[in-house]
Amino acid sequence: MDVQLLKSLSEARGISGQESAVRQVVLNAIDGHGEQIRIDPLGSITAVKPGTGQRRLRVMIAAHMDEIGFMVAGVDGDGLVRFTNVGGVDDRILPGLRVKIGTNGISGVVVWTPIHLNRDQAVVKMSSLRIDIGASSKDDANGKVKLGDMIVFDTRFAELGDQMVRGKAFDDRAGCSLLIDVLRGGPYPVDVLAAFTVQEEIGLRGAQVAAQFFQPDVAFVLEGTTANDIPNPLREVDDQSALNPTCHVLGGPVISIMDRSLIVDPRMFNFLKATATKHEIPYQLKTQLGGGTDGGSIHTANSGVMTGVISLPCRYIHSPAALLHRADYDHALRLIQAVLQDIDDAVVRR
Repeated sequence: MDVQLLKSLSEARGISGQESAVRQVVLNAIDGHGEQIRIDPLGSITAVKPGTGQRRLRVMIAAHMDEIGFMVAGVDGDGLVRFTNVGGVDDRILPGLRVKIGTNGISGVVVWTPIHLNRDQAVVKMSSLRIDIGASSKDDANGKVKLGDMIVFDTRFAELGDQMVRGKAFDDRAGCSLLIDVLRGGPYPVDVLAAFTVQEEIGLRGAQVAAQFFQPDVAFVLEGTTANDIPNPLREVDDQSALNPTCHVLGGPVISIMDRSLIVDPRMFNFLKATATKHEIPYQLKTQLGGGTDGGSIHTANSGVMTGVISLPCRYIHSPAALLHRADYDHALRLIQAVLQDIDDAVVRR
């Protein structure tokens, strides 16, 4: 893991549709490590790393640059900022949340009724919350923020001990870091068609356009997924998520069977498992069906593309701070690089 690279990716601010800061980090990181580097009309980055084989499969690998967050929706008369979500956000994490607004990173705090005055213990809906940026009036606030400004979690990347890292937007900046490492590595016998996509969190849009452009033979998605492996005393004893968590930190890369956007072809699924076993790479299977990935739009692009998903187990994704273990990252990188060395026509041929 290039910790400084992941730090730069994590701390860059880029909700869906406003990924320019992340895009610049990626462009700097892949300079000299790919050919035909371009930015498509939606804002995704595509790049090609030519293979060394004589019959070269065209293998697309996608990771999305955008993160969940919020957008300025208006300003009240008292200078408090109204906001709406961009992507899937849990209302329970919002009260007291520190945020950054706009390209200038205006600091703010999500405000709510103090617990001393709140006798109703129900979760406060986002529409009833505001962001305090320290403005004294509506005019004062309008001089600092404007409609449509992005709002992201105010989180600093950190190393926790020797093996864990913490940061925002590991879904999917950790996947972007993996894809950058793939481009920096090699050589590979196949053509690697790299796509750093936009607008995944609001509908898998960038990946669809990139897949139509590349017309790959086969595709893989690098993602961050939920490791809900922490005991929770509030769960009922028969709660299936407690008995069967999506995945575990230190369990290795997560191979998807299916999710809400994609059913992985059994040939692809078996190939990924066999490759991990052959190279003695620990892995685990994603058995919960929540969420989706860029694979949902890639596998139906053009005349259809066989698509596999390799995910990093991250605790607390879609929150102000996710946790990732270096060993899981390293094993995921080994797996996708082994896949690129081992895949051939037999995997994708009917």
